[in-house]
Amino acid sequence: MADVSVNLGERSYNIYIDVANKHMIGKLIQDIKVNNKILMISDTTVGDLYGLRLIQLLEELGFIVELYCVSPGEQSKNINTAMQLYTKAITLGLDRNSVIIALGGGVIGDLSGFVAATYLRGIPFIQIPTSLLAQVDSSVGGKVAVNHPMGKNLIGAFYQPRTVLIDIDFLNTLPERELHTGLAEVIKYGMIADKKFFTYLRDHSQQILAKDSCILAEIVRRSCEIKAWVVEQDECESSIRAILNFGHTIGHAIEAYTNFSTYNHGEAVAIGMYGAALISNSLGMCNQITVNTLKHTLLQFNLPVYAPECNVDDLFRLLYRDKKVLDNKINWVLLNEIGEVNICNQVPETIIKLALTEITKSNYIS
Repeated sequence: MADVSVNLGERSYNIYIDVANKHMIGKLIQDIKVNNKILMISDTTVGDLYGLRLIQLLEELGFIVELYCVSPGEQSKNINTAMQLYTKAITLGLDRNSVIIALGGGVIGDLSGFVAATYLRGIPFIQIPTSLLAQVDSSVGGKVAVNHPMGKNLIGAFYQPRTVLIDIDFLNTLPERELHTGLAEVIKYGMIADKKFFTYLRDHSQQILAKDSCILAEIVRRSCEIKAWVVEQDECESSIRAILNFGHTIGHAIEAYTNFSTYNHGEAVAIGMYGAALISNSLGMCNQITVNTLKHTLLQFNLPVYAPECNVDDLFRLLYRDKKVLDNKINWVLLNEIGEVNICNQVPETIIKLALTEITKSNYIS
């Protein structure tokens, strides 16, 4: 049985979460009734660790598998890399019943899903996320994209995977910094939808940071449940799905300002969540205790809350390149309390800049 189901009618799929469940991949592919041609996309780090073993498992079942590895990091998530992957798919003779497997973190999942969504106007793909960030967030929900030099994820689509296979054992080789960046998204789920889950995270911080597999499986499962619940209500982000962007508006601006090199995604989102909480407090939506609790929790999980390298005015301009800007208004996801957020597009410039001043620790004066 699947641990979590994402119910989207004919686009529904299951998420399988367990320890050491890589061996299931062959059966899952057989169950979705496709042909035997597979393009597995990974990066050089993950491909070296896990690619050959998964290929062996699939070849034993008669699949023909080609592994294509790109360089790790956001710099590979672009249209030029996608073109290389299209060429590889054409060369391999992939048709509409072939499969693309995304083996890696969020960059690989987004890139692979974008290629799958656009090659032959769409072929099946499967997510095998290997980072905590990908397991709890980017592998679920169908957002696929590549970056443009002027902004992150500006070229993309909504395209659901056929299935998601999450093996907690992948996290054993995950660097500590990458574990922490995934925890930013986990904390986000507690902040937007589940105060009890937020408290669970704080109470089990030592086990989580020590990579206790049972605890990690539980937080991955609950995170996927929350995301599935949101996506089922709003698959293409026309309303409630926007709450999943809590912290991302400022976070994406920080990533762009630092050229995706100073902060990884979760770190930028952590700073962005703190910034959004500051804005919420300035507007009278949440109290100072809520802001302080979020800040202390982020620090508890070794996440930053300040970005001193950034400039207030430049960050402010970058905010308006966000995908959520409509009619030149930013749709902010703001806090009422832990576990409850709202969407607001009426935030005065002075309040935004005061929050940016705090998170950059700059000397901006309105």
